[in-house]
Amino acid sequence: MGHARTFWMASRRACEAGGTLLMRMEDLDPDRSRAVYAQAALEDLRWLGIRWQEGPDLGGPFAPYEQSRRRAVYLSLWRELLRRGSIYPCRCSRRDLAGAVSAPHEGGSPAGRGSVESNPLDDEPVYPRTCRRLQDKIPETLSSLGLDIDSPDGINWRFRVPDGEAVEFVDTNLGPQSFVAGVDFGDFVVWRRDGVPSYQLACVADDAAMAITEVVRGADLLKSTSRQVLLYRALGLKPPAWYHCDLVVDKSGRRLAKRHDALSIHALRQRGLTPEEVLSAQATSPIDTSKSFC
Repeated sequence: MGHARTFWMASRRACEAGGTLLMRMEDLDPDRSRAVYAQAALEDLRWLGIRWQEGPDLGGPFAPYEQSRRRAVYLSLWRELLRRGSIYPCRCSRRDLAGAVSAPHEGGSPAGRGSVESNPLDDEPVYPRTCRRLQDKIPETLSSLGLDIDSPDGINWRFRVPDGEAVEFVDTNLGPQSFVAGVDFGDFVVWRRDGVPSYQLACVADDAAMAITEVVRGADLLKSTSRQVLLYRALGLKPPAWYHCDLVVDKSGRRLAKRHDALSIHALRQRGLTPEEVLSAQATSPIDTSKSFC
């Protein structure tokens, strides 16, 4: 429900701005992504009355719109980050990287606003800088492991953040935001040793390549935006605007999680709810579903 409601907001903002709504499948994680889930998501969103102009089912000028088919785009940015000295190989365990591919759904404390609930299971912990020393020994490190300097596969790669710097941006919905690098988040993963790029790198690569002017997503991803601001800066790219939606919550005020199967769009459709009733679900801020789409 939360994802659907966020996409509804994206559709409203694109409509009101006279822009283009883009549907992109962020299906990088092979363990969690299935074609049947993607198809079900498209069907649920159409049932809600949302219409997009570009996507995996429609095509468009920036196809393909499935991240699992865009590896060449991510490799290009990885190579550029390596050339600019922004990343380094990391030999730490797989446990350190848990959740690096999936959208982290993190919490934060927006300036001047109430706090946003965090999800500690999905929040990448602050990295203790264990492998930073390898940044000046990249060829030697890869050679000792029998790895190729032209490929990121076989070892983890992290982005070196500017410790102590406040990364600031203005959110269109929640106002000014600020997170301190090295305190609120540390050196973050941009590529996993199993050959999968991270959520942070893939989103920056795709938003830049697809000429995205505004990203609409949940408020639990505010900290991810700070990471992505640093990636944009390191790559010399212009970042988009961001609009972080208030979260859909349950009766106790807690964020709905995917484990709430009874509140999936499919389940609500089977119970006979209308699209209007689903979109008017409880959230920290109500939305007006009475407006017709463009």
